[in-house]
Amino acid sequence: MVKPEVYVSTDVETDGPIPGPHSMLSFGSAAYLADKRLVSTFSANLDTLPEATGHPSTMAWWATQPDAWAAARASTRPPEQVMVEYVAWLEALPGRPVFVAYPAGFDFMFVYWYLMKFAGRSPFFHSALDVKTYAMALLGRGYRESTKRNMPRSWFDPAPHTHVALDDAVEQGALFVNMLADRTNLLQNPG
Repeated sequence: MVKPEVYVSTDVETDGPIPGPHSMLSFGSAAYLADKRLVSTFSANLDTLPEATGHPSTMAWWATQPDAWAAARASTRPPEQVMVEYVAWLEALPGRPVFVAYPAGFDFMFVYWYLMKFAGRSPFFHSALDVKTYAMALLGRGYRESTKRNMPRSWFDPAPHTHVALDDAVEQGALFVNMLADRTNLLQNPG
């Protein structure tokens, strides 16, 4: 029997634009089934990489977000411990994990780099699903027009965007499964 897909909505908070020279400060994942059941969550704040530094423009942005910064820096842990635990969490989910993010290119780059460096493998393999690209397909608009302000309000749950990784992962995960449900309704009830 084929296991269902589990949509692992993930958000990262970082101190710069790329991993290695900069660190992933915090990340959160919310695992959803297609029927919108939130089956599990995972989050951690990470120690910074010893050789990394904060990027000036990113650090200037963080200066405007003191509550989110404090949340991302509380109870940090070594990435070599966290990423091994994260792999175990992913592999214990009730299905095949699919990485989902908004934007996937940024979040996946950090998570994949950290997984490979500290756990030696990625249960996501080499792929990620981008919420904005999926919106582009559903809306029939160009990529740059497929922003949240152009999405139907019915796709959004009343959840805040706090820049706390797990909060934002839950928020964007609900958005994604609402989009899945809308697509299913359209396919079942065309016209």
